[in-house]
Amino acid sequence: MLRYVLSRLGLAIVMALLSTLVIFLIANTVPGDPVLSQLGDLAASNKEFVAEWRAKWGLDLPLWQRYLIFLQQLAHGDLGISISSQRPVLQDIRDFAPATLELASIAFLLSIVVGIPLGILAAVRRDSWIDHTARLISLIGVSSPTFWLAFIMLAVFYGGLQIAPGPGRLDTIALPPHAVTGLYLIDSALAGDWDAFRDAGAHLILPSIVLAAATLGLITRTTRASMLESMQQDYVRVARAKGLREVRIVVGHVLPNALIPVVTLGGLAYANLLTGAVLTETIFSWPGLGRYTFRSAVSLDFPAIMGITLVVAMVYLLINLAIDISYALLDPRVVR
Repeated sequence: MLRYVLSRLGLAIVMALLSTLVIFLIANTVPGDPVLSQLGDLAASNKEFVAEWRAKWGLDLPLWQRYLIFLQQLAHGDLGISISSQRPVLQDIRDFAPATLELASIAFLLSIVVGIPLGILAAVRRDSWIDHTARLISLIGVSSPTFWLAFIMLAVFYGGLQIAPGPGRLDTIALPPHAVTGLYLIDSALAGDWDAFRDAGAHLILPSIVLAAATLGLITRTTRASMLESMQQDYVRVARAKGLREVRIVVGHVLPNALIPVVTLGGLAYANLLTGAVLTETIFSWPGLGRYTFRSAVSLDFPAIMGITLVVAMVYLLINLAIDISYALLDPRVVR
């Protein structure tokens, strides 16, 4: 087991180093001039001023030298200075990450709590109304474009029925709770501010449903397919021949084996929720990494783009490492 974990950890380290090179090359070879995009027409016409800005951001150095400086900064935990905000990129990420973490976690929890039981019921009651309903929900979730679903949810529940709050993390007149973790639900609970807790929870409903829709559909479909495959195995027939109750067979024998592909999908889905919420956060005015990424890309803020992309790569590597370790725990044959 230890040897298996160490081998996966070594592979993750190698992939992390390779990802830094890919991220640097992509961010520094895209078309466009990040300096000219930040300067006005008058400043951009001043060659001395433009040259001074290029020297400030190291754009006058050779590409290989800039990469070495990038690695040296990473070794000291420095992701550089954002051209747009004039602040350390790491500080910007710390400020915006809690909003994305809270939204993605609620969306993932919703996907798991609803998707796995729905997939199990669909497999156990195959071709029943439950199965058809689960397949319909899965189809709608997977096929609905995020921007379309977000606009529909806002138009119906906020604009039409007026039973859901508008965009943002809180009402415009509400004060955020004292920052401890940056997660409004946790911070308001720690402060005992239940009005802020209810307000933050209400604002999470619509964006979390929109963000969870596709993941919910995939988890439901994968759980159903994996359960059906496991229920056709010989050990299930033997268990039934021994007279075991159906509930015990499903929970004790079928489900543990069926969860292996669900664990893989769930881990990657959570990483995707954390890093792919750009449209959802933009439409719902959610001050998270998605909106920060969009603003950085529009303004060609290459230090911010590299910092965010590196964080995304690290999230995927860490979650893949956790998935590999969970494989070994669910199925000891993996490490043999």
